[in-house]
Amino acid sequence: MTDLSVSTTEYDVVIAGGGMVGSMLAAALSASSLRVAILEPVAPEPFAPGSSPQLDIRVSALSIATQRMLQKVGAWQGIIDRRACPYRQMLVWDGEAEGRTHFRASDIGAPELGHIVENRVLQLALLETIKSAGRVDYLCPARLLAFTRLADDRIRCELSDGHGSVTTRLLVGADGARSTVRELAGIAIELTAYPHHALVATVETELPQQDITWQRFQPTGPEAMLPLPGHHASLVWYHDADQVQRLRQMNDEDFVTCVQASFPTELGGIRCVIERGSFPIAKAHARHYVADRIALIGDAAHTVHPLAGQGVNLGMLDAAVLAEVLLEALAAGRDPGSRRVLRRYERWRRGENALMISILDGFYHAFKPQPVAVRTARSAALNMADHAGPLKSLIMRYAMGTAGDLPALAR
Repeated sequence: MTDLSVSTTEYDVVIAGGGMVGSMLAAALSASSLRVAILEPVAPEPFAPGSSPQLDIRVSALSIATQRMLQKVGAWQGIIDRRACPYRQMLVWDGEAEGRTHFRASDIGAPELGHIVENRVLQLALLETIKSAGRVDYLCPARLLAFTRLADDRIRCELSDGHGSVTTRLLVGADGARSTVRELAGIAIELTAYPHHALVATVETELPQQDITWQRFQPTGPEAMLPLPGHHASLVWYHDADQVQRLRQMNDEDFVTCVQASFPTELGGIRCVIERGSFPIAKAHARHYVADRIALIGDAAHTVHPLAGQGVNLGMLDAAVLAEVLLEALAAGRDPGSRRVLRRYERWRRGENALMISILDGFYHAFKPQPVAVRTARSAALNMADHAGPLKSLIMRYAMGTAGDLPALAR
């Protein structure tokens, strides 16, 4: 992996965005003969294995499928050497009624359901993998300013920070929900903003965290607590924007009082608040994932309600599928940036992502304030799911990312 300042360099694949999803794509391609470059505006903060810096407020619940992908590209050990917290149970309950469902990895013979990992840790482990391969150029700080389609089936990308321009056969947008690649390519997106915002907080707890994720659906919005290493947890609290702002502005003592009044007593007391933040939430789906010599992955292609923590896992599957499609095209002597090749990626992933967007949106609407009859039926459905073996196993497989049409890296 090299940090370059170039005037013109030719690549087969240029990935705009070196976050978790873009880095996964680069890692999956790093052993091939494809010439790959990553454009990343901001490098992640260092975190040496064996050190213990402050926990990052941005964390992700990595599914078993994502864990498999990370193992196969050689990045998983770099995560474990830093910091990760396995979870083996998920408890979901209705805050307005008695319905609850308890998912256990042991029910399906699995060692865990997934891991909670700081985003920075995941990104750094992938970048280490890319560096060790020595085949990917890492241009940082660099971002895409504009691109021009050339007559020879290539794209010229104009870059920031003195990097000049590069040409490529394929430009991949892994540059997030406000994707510059998507905007410059003129790809339309269907977007619906939710009325809620999400407040996230890292807290230190009196009790060591158990291997369980908690989620309660309240009329005001879902509440979740995710285990972190040691006496730490990540809180996610969905509420209207004004209330989220009030929660952010509270002093730590008042904030802790609100949290302990809302979250289950089994979690124990909170010693202190380490960090707080918030963000608006929306669902969005690009009408197309590909255009001429363009492909979108991750949040550039879709965003989902974060209540189930599936956003990064869907993006990782996008990256793995696109890598598989490109490598198969390379082996067959086909142009990896051709519309025929890219359309296979779009057909494979867009329907799967649309299904997950709809499922999560359905959960959100099902737990909005409802008449008594609806609340009763909802509670009964949760209790029924807790005792419905085959249905419960299917739900768990989807949560673990092991259901659906999986790429080879995830199997």
